[in-house]
Amino acid sequence: MTKDDSSAADGKPAIDKELIRELAKLLDETGLTEIEIERKGLRVRVGRAAAVTHVAAPATVPGAMAHPLPMTAAADPSKHAGAVTSPMVGTAYRGAAPGAAPFVDLGSKVVAGETLLIIEAMKTMNQIPAPRSGTVTQILIEDGQPVEFGEPLVIIE
Repeated sequence: MTKDDSSAADGKPAIDKELIRELAKLLDETGLTEIEIERKGLRVRVGRAAAVTHVAAPATVPGAMAHPLPMTAAADPSKHAGAVTSPMVGTAYRGAAPGAAPFVDLGSKVVAGETLLIIEAMKTMNQIPAPRSGTVTQILIEDGQPVEFGEPLVIIE
């Protein structure tokens, strides 16, 4: 009897704890909130609760405007003129290797073409160059963080 075709005494398929551990690890690595597979009539779904952020509503002032104020560049980093956005979906790394010094830090002076970070996509390491010269004023990602296409990574002013 192999691991895949084992079953419990009641005739139901046995739970493959190693498969569940692998799926949970895959959730952590990819940033997904849920994954489901079906194999030989056995369906396994592994999920985690999405992080919920509570935002306090602003106090209402009599006579204040009834419509919201427009979003500013400070509120949305992707609207900032100096935003460097992700050209692909993948995992962002600030340094060349685990434990290595980051390519840039806050306040770093960069020149156009200098590597800011690396994005791993499909086992390929892609260097992300600075599109312009300037000073790094914000780093919007953590080392090893999954990123989406168009997501702001760094602000260069």
